[in-house]
Amino acid sequence: MPRILVAAGIYHVLFAVWVVCWPNIYFDWIGCDRPNHPMLWRGLGFLSGAFGVGFLIAARKPIRHWPLVLIGFIKFNLVIITLAVGLFEGPLPREIIGLVLLDDLIWWFPFAAILWASAQAHAGRPPSGAPPLTLEEAGERYKLSSGETLGEAASQRTLVLVFLRHFGCTFTRKILRELEDLKREADRHDARLVLVHMLAPGDESEYIDERREIARIADPMCELYRSFGLGKGGFLELFGPRVWIPLIAALVKGCGVGHLAGDGLQLPGAFLLRDGKIIRGQRARTQADLPDLPGLFKGLQDGPGTESVPA
Repeated sequence: MPRILVAAGIYHVLFAVWVVCWPNIYFDWIGCDRPNHPMLWRGLGFLSGAFGVGFLIAARKPIRHWPLVLIGFIKFNLVIITLAVGLFEGPLPREIIGLVLLDDLIWWFPFAAILWASAQAHAGRPPSGAPPLTLEEAGERYKLSSGETLGEAASQRTLVLVFLRHFGCTFTRKILRELEDLKREADRHDARLVLVHMLAPGDESEYIDERREIARIADPMCELYRSFGLGKGGFLELFGPRVWIPLIAALVKGCGVGHLAGDGLQLPGAFLLRDGKIIRGQRARTQADLPDLPGLFKGLQDGPGTESVPA
């Protein structure tokens, strides 16, 4: 995705330079009369340059900057529709058709694919049929908000990975209220607390508030969740009887319910990770299962590789 946006950005910027600096050369080349108002043609060039800059910005984080991609996609559609209307009304010079094909139609399909991937990412849906990443692959691909990769961080210190549900979930809101307690428990065992969420990088800031010093990992496609064996919940896991009492208790404590900010079906979990290996894990059986850090560390006495689920 970034390479497509970089190519589109460079093309539109170069096209802008060409049109602005030599506004008549294209018309001379195709044998058409020069425009009576070359500033209008130059204006289109400036507009193309603005699109190009936007595409180059979006190339840094395509999923996060999807609105810039959408604006370009709308522009491509409008030009293509205008061309179709022009062809319906009468024949057009093939040079004009070629320019539209080069300037708009060839970008339609890759931009549509980027927008589809963005929609899938914000819905938390992984690529269909794709196998989960291995822990080694995940360690190389995912970065903490502090800059180092997951693998590098786990080689320096034991990580307490807390996989959250969406930020509007009552139980996620309860976890965020108790972050200080979770951090103290992790510090007591010389471990580092890391939150894994399903939003684009940086979008979690409004939910974390003053606790931004706690490291986070953005996983909008839920691939890291899958690597740790965390799946989607069905009706019983999300709304069954085992959820009712914890939900009522959390609501009474004022945790409340927010808007959907992530995949509403994703189940949470908590893990101890060190040197690329899961040494202890808690995979939630319902959305109400919260991380039990004392139990997670106590389980180390049973040896690595064992797992527990909070009651």
